[in-house]
Amino acid sequence: MTTVQEAIAALRAAGVPSADYDARALQRHAEQSGADFDELVRRRAERVPLQHLIGNTGFRYLVLDVGPGVFVPRPETEVVVDAVLAEIRAMKRPVVVDLCAGAGTIGLSVVHEHPDAEVHLVERDPSAVEWLYRNLRHVDASRTQVHCGDIADALPELVGKVDVVASNPPYVAEDERGLVDPEVRDHDPHVALFAGSDGLDVIRVVEQRARELLRPGGLVVVEHSDRQGESAPEVFRAGGWLDVADHPDLTGRPRFTVGRMPCH
Repeated sequence: MTTVQEAIAALRAAGVPSADYDARALQRHAEQSGADFDELVRRRAERVPLQHLIGNTGFRYLVLDVGPGVFVPRPETEVVVDAVLAEIRAMKRPVVVDLCAGAGTIGLSVVHEHPDAEVHLVERDPSAVEWLYRNLRHVDASRTQVHCGDIADALPELVGKVDVVASNPPYVAEDERGLVDPEVRDHDPHVALFAGSDGLDVIRVVEQRARELLRPGGLVVVEHSDRQGESAPEVFRAGGWLDVADHPDLTGRPRFTVGRMPCH
């Protein structure tokens, strides 16, 4: 039977960047679940995501179920949630829409951390929607609605009524495939990753739909790659948004753009 130190060495040899943490996480999971530790280590060395092997991932104050068919939440998205919560903190029954919701990372965190927010999560990939429904058990489902459909025409009943539109859309450019880690490139759904020649195709759709959904003065918050700190904000400036600004993640890299809907 493989020891933890042997597992760490095997994962390091396979190029896993967090070999120490992953080996110990797999050991804990094997002890708790009865899974075969050697098999878990072998699969992780093949660059199967840790989160797929243990079945969940921590994000802010939630533990979200994840696995094949849904994008694995990343810590970088926590600052996007911070921006949404800062906007709605003093509001009574704010209406928040999460476009390209995936496992529910942004929207479910808002439900969990705001006492009476009404949150609508839109996701078109049926596999991801299955994971999203699983994760509803972690929050107050009475304030949460899941919508399976295209973001381009989502939620017509909420046009002009939404306080915040947030999104972590696909934003990897086609020619950036070689820059993506194997765990992401080979295991996250490609529909959740790639977005045209400049990586902005879906962000453009988010901009258009947010402009229709938001009330006057409402806020849009959109995550992007650390290579889009200038190009992503320009999408919103070109669309006539006010107070467009870009913000860094906790490592100081460009991470998300905000813009405000004009009041007239």
